[in-house]
Amino acid sequence: MSRVFNFSAGPATLPVPVLEQAAAEMLDYRGCGMSVMEMSHRSPEFKEIIETAEADLRELMAIPDNYSVIFLQGGATLQFSGIPMNFMKKGKADYIVSGSWSKKAAKEAEKYGEVHVVASSADDNFASIPDVDDIAFDEDADYVYICQNETITGTTYHKLPDTHGIPLIADVSSMFLSEPIDVSRYGVVYGGVQKNVGPAGLCIMIIRNDLLDGDIKPYTPVYLDYKLQAEKGSLYNTPACYTIYMCGLVFKWLKAQGGLEGIARRNREKAALLYNYLDNSALFKPTAAKADRSIMNVPFVTGDADLDAAFIAGAKAHGIANIKGHRSVGGMRASIYNAMTVEGVQALVDYMKEFEAAQA
Repeated sequence: MSRVFNFSAGPATLPVPVLEQAAAEMLDYRGCGMSVMEMSHRSPEFKEIIETAEADLRELMAIPDNYSVIFLQGGATLQFSGIPMNFMKKGKADYIVSGSWSKKAAKEAEKYGEVHVVASSADDNFASIPDVDDIAFDEDADYVYICQNETITGTTYHKLPDTHGIPLIADVSSMFLSEPIDVSRYGVVYGGVQKNVGPAGLCIMIIRNDLLDGDIKPYTPVYLDYKLQAEKGSLYNTPACYTIYMCGLVFKWLKAQGGLEGIARRNREKAALLYNYLDNSALFKPTAAKADRSIMNVPFVTGDADLDAAFIAGAKAHGIANIKGHRSVGGMRASIYNAMTVEGVQALVDYMKEFEAAQA
């Protein structure tokens, strides 16, 4: 059976060379006689895996030396609690709500302190990003929180808010490593890896060291003590060893693609191919505001739920999988992450053209 073009929003498609290398090393990792799935996280083999993964990530993102990198189990949603537990020191935080995931993060943070939603695009059904130019942040806020790319509605921040020195915390799950970012503009950058970096089960956090002062909520679970995790090199307990190994392979693959500059060029090419068709189609319409469109997640509709269902049903015969939109919004969604090829996006566009012609 040939591989399909997998447009899933996560767990998502992975680079074929990465999967091939993982398959080749499954039973015997580089002569050690065992799989990475079987080896001790205290072994010299795994020590080399996790240290190389961190070094490659630092190189790819140009992470400054005054930031720690930690690999945590649980994905990004767990950090909706971990972040206020670690950083809501004065008991206040400002949240910009641009979609489902930032809304959920704000709701979770309310359990631990005072949350101010300082801007929201809820009135626009989250089809756009709130205007960040004139937000009045609370000078006593411990941090400002954003979800930089909203997976469900396909919107992204093309401009970061000026927080006037308040640490900016960003969930970058569905845009992680898709383009260069200036890490120094953030207090914390974090993301679940299952969308764009590796298999499910891991969250990568990049935290400015001055924020790791140990002043955390007294009821914080030990696993969510970020200072402890940083001090222990993500090895306080058994980490998600195999997922870290897979992410490390993806980091090597990204370096071979020309780093984040190289992969960003390809991502923009894919997004332009799909958006150009959608903008000129008489049947299919993109749902995100043009100025705020994501280059990773592209939701679209026909305007007719029955036609949407027919399009989704017919996709399998064209080698297209997981094109259905999120259950909360319906329609279709193409997640065109790093590992999605230009050929895959072209196959989707060709199918859309065929489907549209059949309705004429």
